[in-house]
Amino acid sequence: MPTDCISFRATNYFSDFICNYLDEKPELKALYHRFPSIENFKAQIEEKQSSKLVSESHRKVLNEVLLKQYSNIEASELTLNNIESLKNKNTFTITTGHQLNLFSGPLYFLYKIVSTINLTKKLKEAYPEYNFVPVYWMASEDHDFEEINYFNFKGKKVQWNSNQKGAVGRFNTDGLDAVFDVISAEFGHGKFAEQLKHWFKVAYLEHTSLADATRYLANALFGEYGLVILDADDSDLKRLLIPYIEKELIEQSAYKNVSETNKTLEELDLKIQVNPREINLFYINDDLRERIVFEDDRFKVLETELSWTKDELLNHLKEDPERFSPNVIMRPLYQEVILPNLCYIGGGGEMIYWLQLKSNFEAQRVTFPILLLRNSVLVKTEKQAGKLEKLDISNQDLFLDRNTFINKKVRQISNINIDFSKQIQHLEQQFKELHLLVEQTDASFLGAVKSQEVKQIKGIKHLEKRLLKAQKRKLKDQIERCTELQEQLFPNQSLQERNTNFSELYLEFGDQLIPQLIASLEPLKGEFLILTI
Repeated sequence: MPTDCISFRATNYFSDFICNYLDEKPELKALYHRFPSIENFKAQIEEKQSSKLVSESHRKVLNEVLLKQYSNIEASELTLNNIESLKNKNTFTITTGHQLNLFSGPLYFLYKIVSTINLTKKLKEAYPEYNFVPVYWMASEDHDFEEINYFNFKGKKVQWNSNQKGAVGRFNTDGLDAVFDVISAEFGHGKFAEQLKHWFKVAYLEHTSLADATRYLANALFGEYGLVILDADDSDLKRLLIPYIEKELIEQSAYKNVSETNKTLEELDLKIQVNPREINLFYINDDLRERIVFEDDRFKVLETELSWTKDELLNHLKEDPERFSPNVIMRPLYQEVILPNLCYIGGGGEMIYWLQLKSNFEAQRVTFPILLLRNSVLVKTEKQAGKLEKLDISNQDLFLDRNTFINKKVRQISNINIDFSKQIQHLEQQFKELHLLVEQTDASFLGAVKSQEVKQIKGIKHLEKRLLKAQKRKLKDQIERCTELQEQLFPNQSLQERNTNFSELYLEFGDQLIPQLIASLEPLKGEFLILTI
């Protein structure tokens, strides 16, 4: 199981914002609480333990809700022990979240959860007097169905069509029998194909809601590692959030605090991931999920006739808290209110919007979690690794954009060194001397000299491109073998983990896939992993 690593910055697939966070650049330190190092978790544990939110009553509610959600699922002994341990004041969670993508969506779903499981193991080794529980927070209240209703399989889009509206976790699974027929043909036959079909069939044809289906699948994949799966679309959990929902409705604190942070990001010339609204809550019921707004002295639900006075709405909140749903700004706060959580693990985009939220946590007096970028992985087969070695393609080469990759391979394969950079440097030096000469004689010729310099350098670059193109034609077969390999590992010239579904790798590696990931991923290493299985 050979492994190699490349820095996130060197991949050119991650923003400067995230790379600067990983490099602990001083200008970003105000945006987070503690950096993810094993040593910093000690202080995080102590601070979280002293918080009034990590109370016996909060833990009791969490435990009861999870037992209810697991009542119809075959959970492992380790998962059940983890749920029970959440009542203990010495137990803390490490959490990742993900949308309810059809059949898990892109590969990074696996990497998020493996990162979470492995971090709990590392923490247990470092702090054996505490318990650490890996939690997968299902984004069951999300409403972007078009983002989650498909997965990619060998270049094909396998899609579920439905006209349902509202929170996707409540969607019924009608129509997924047609998708099952499609994937049955695509997966083919064999032990691993039959296992994939079994998981899909039980998850989506034997469960009535998308949330239940996703819970089954995640438990089937990771239950033996003690993963706890939480659906926060629950009235008892929402009741714990009531004070914060009231504050959001009346004081609109998130809007004020996050807007101030966004100004700071703009001054640093950093990309803003999310913009707060004046009220960062939705109203959900059956097939409805719409924003709550304050207009004409009344609280209203957009696209409906629903409206309340302030007192009416606050009474409604106390009676039916499950009708109120946090948006992307408020969801992280909800998570940290109901969980004894130390760290959130997410992708680059998630990390950025979390880094926008610290000021609101401080205003709400809720401990801000440690933020950890999930593991990223490129998985190769031994056969692919052998071909790459034969073609002299390094792991670093694979991350190059297609044109740069091809040009580099042409230069490597060719006996002719078609690289005119030295000639261009020599020409630039000659023109530099010519500029000095002209300045001493007649400065009015400077423009003509500059024009000639641009023309000649442009001509050399154009000649270099034409010669490279000629070599590409001559070396067509070899270059095609190289680009075919790169396309296999970077489908659609994108990271494998953002495009490929786990089913493709499972058909190749079967039951060893997840154990190999568990054995190889190091959550605190902070590098992109290249793994050969």
